[in-house]
Amino acid sequence: MRFPLSILLLGLSLGLAPMSAVADRVHVAAASSLQFAMPSLIERFKTSDSGASKDGDIDLSVTFGASGNLQRQIEQGAPFALFLSADERRAQDLEQAGLTQGEGVDYAQGRLVWLQRDDRPLPPQDAPLEAVREAVAGLEQGGPARRIALANPRHAPYGMAAREVLERQGLWQASEPLQLLGENVAQAAQFALSAEASGGLVAYSLVKAPRLAERAAWRLIPADWHRPLVQRMVLLEGAGAGAEAFFDFLQTPEAQEILRDYGFTAPVTGE
Repeated sequence: MRFPLSILLLGLSLGLAPMSAVADRVHVAAASSLQFAMPSLIERFKTSDSGASKDGDIDLSVTFGASGNLQRQIEQGAPFALFLSADERRAQDLEQAGLTQGEGVDYAQGRLVWLQRDDRPLPPQDAPLEAVREAVAGLEQGGPARRIALANPRHAPYGMAAREVLERQGLWQASEPLQLLGENVAQAAQFALSAEASGGLVAYSLVKAPRLAERAAWRLIPADWHRPLVQRMVLLEGAGAGAEAFFDFLQTPEAQEILRDYGFTAPVTGE
């Protein structure tokens, strides 16, 4: 199956300021669950008091990908100043390796959804994986069976959460021949809407984006079907004032409001 280059999002860069006006360029590594929320966050940051340094504007260049892949790039010397992971473990691993400035902070908590095309019957809310069961039954009976999309659990936290959901429902092993693995959760969302897929398990933050929501239908997966998707960010060694300013901004009420608009909730603290 072939996909247009535009949906292969690993390594996508987003720059929102002309180089001629830049005094402080900040390279950010961000989980793909933030792909649609990030432009709104950057736009608000650029108009805030935090969005300029004493020498001029702060320019943010964002690379999206699976958190595990981004972690590996950082370990190999990629010049990122800030890492926004889709889980806590990857940021903690980098801290333990001595590659960060401090332990970082949790900035959001994500949710998982069953995503599918809107021209197909949507499973009931109390049985959001009914399409997976039907696909597995079709495979076992030797009939037609559509694929099931998810991010690769080996390096994508949302993929690992999807695996936990399927395991809890007794569907992991039976669905393995049908699984269509994306390199990251954003690519998995594109796969879920393809003709050969029944749908997929992806980040709620992606289906909140208008350009995807207008052609999709979804059901929220119960939060207790998988471990909490607590997302942590951490400043990396060598990060300067610009990265620190964006790091601080992401903890403000206005940034948290934007994240809520894209389906994230505030991380639980004090536990």
